[in-house]
Amino acid sequence: MKFSIINNISKLLLCAVLIQSTGCTKWLENKDVDPSNLSPQTYYTLPAHAEAAIAAAYAQTRFVNGGAGIFANNFSMLEMVTGTAKTETGQNTDLNNLIGLAYNGDNVFVNNWWNGAYSVIAQTNLVLDKVPGITPMDDAQKKRILGEAQFLRAWAYFYLVRLYGDVPLLTKPVDATSPDLKPKRTASDSVYAQIVADLTSAEASGLAWTDATGRASLGAVKSLLAEVYLTMAGQPLNKGEAYYKLAADKAAEVINSGNFSLFTNYMDLHSTATENKGELIFEIQYLSGVADNPNQGILLPNFKEVSAYGTEIGSTVPTTQFYQSYEAGDLRAVDRQGFFYTHYYDGGDGPLKDLSAPYIFKHFDVIANGTQGVKGTATSSLNWTLIRYAQVLLTFAEAQNEVSGPTQEAWNALNAIRSRAHLTTPALGSFTKDSFREAVWRERWHELAYEEITWFDMVRLRKVYNEATNGFDDFVGHKFPDNGATLQAKHLLFPLPITEMQNNPNLTPQNPGY
Repeated sequence: MKFSIINNISKLLLCAVLIQSTGCTKWLENKDVDPSNLSPQTYYTLPAHAEAAIAAAYAQTRFVNGGAGIFANNFSMLEMVTGTAKTETGQNTDLNNLIGLAYNGDNVFVNNWWNGAYSVIAQTNLVLDKVPGITPMDDAQKKRILGEAQFLRAWAYFYLVRLYGDVPLLTKPVDATSPDLKPKRTASDSVYAQIVADLTSAEASGLAWTDATGRASLGAVKSLLAEVYLTMAGQPLNKGEAYYKLAADKAAEVINSGNFSLFTNYMDLHSTATENKGELIFEIQYLSGVADNPNQGILLPNFKEVSAYGTEIGSTVPTTQFYQSYEAGDLRAVDRQGFFYTHYYDGGDGPLKDLSAPYIFKHFDVIANGTQGVKGTATSSLNWTLIRYAQVLLTFAEAQNEVSGPTQEAWNALNAIRSRAHLTTPALGSFTKDSFREAVWRERWHELAYEEITWFDMVRLRKVYNEATNGFDDFVGHKFPDNGATLQAKHLLFPLPITEMQNNPNLTPQNPGY
């Protein structure tokens, strides 16, 4: 079936209305919109229309966990190509091709990430184009909604430019008469400039530092901007020290605000009781019965009967080599206390049993799956975390070291991560700039694993963590120990989807090597 940017754009005004009745999220309880009012002439005339429109944009972010064929969801794409994950099911050819680094532009995951990100962009472009004209409307409300839309558009473009390189830069709604119906690719530099402009504008939109309802907050905006600057400092833009300084300064604003902190207990990272607060800066919102978290069955061991779910897939699981690379005594590797589990309860609520392999506990919903003596619900309201405070600390530590070498503040940020893991951090004076750099990189690999971050670190650093040596190899030529697949220069970018290039000849040329 033909499915392109344009298909998404043409449908999203309708989505903005329908989201009121069919796509509710935890932060949206607005009953002032008539879902039957679908006329373009009467829509975008009331403040409630603006709220519904931004709700549609948030709903579109759920593409990250959308389905990607049999036994797989989209998030797996960014884990399988890191070498830290594998699958226990062999039925999904596209998933297997990612693991073996044998994918091309026909891959369903490659298609879904492109179309999903442009769905967010299409809806935010509508918000940014139409909401300013709504009168009367409270100025603060309007400014806030526009700031949220700018954040979400920047968030989507940040994925696109890192995945595909030069991509079409669309900042206005597109219809059948638009000159951008078949857009050309825009240079990555210009895409990054738009991302920074959107986030800088969102910073000034009056957002609160935190938002317990799950909307974008000032903390989320600044955290994302810090990561953008860190990425721009590295490859392929290679903007260097000036941008490391920008990243360090922006991350420091988040740290020094006092609004965020690391959880003491790793369990709080995947508890519905702690969502949208503390360490969790920005999450995709899920609500059982309305928009269920779709990843629980996908992440469970392959039919080992450890939950209330009838179907347990094992679609994305850790490689043994990566699991064993955590330091001795690291709490993050302790069974059911950190990020992994090697034992769980029969049926989710029965006797404890050995699973003979590690599985991802970081995203495990105890309520949905069950726990000892308590049957699971088999439906999940657990949010999916996109930005958390631990990432901000490590971004600051890395960027600050690149500017000034290992400072006390950079050491403090690194130490906060390691102390929670019950690890001792070597004294500040024992580090050189080079050794501190690699220490932070190792923590990024181990702390941020399975959060769609590791792949982008590999690309911007042109380095890959080697579990056997505890060091870092060059990206090109690194061999995954689990399956022997070898990274090539072409893998620094994903291919453009073939269907998109067929629909729009202006997207040529294809990325090198595909």
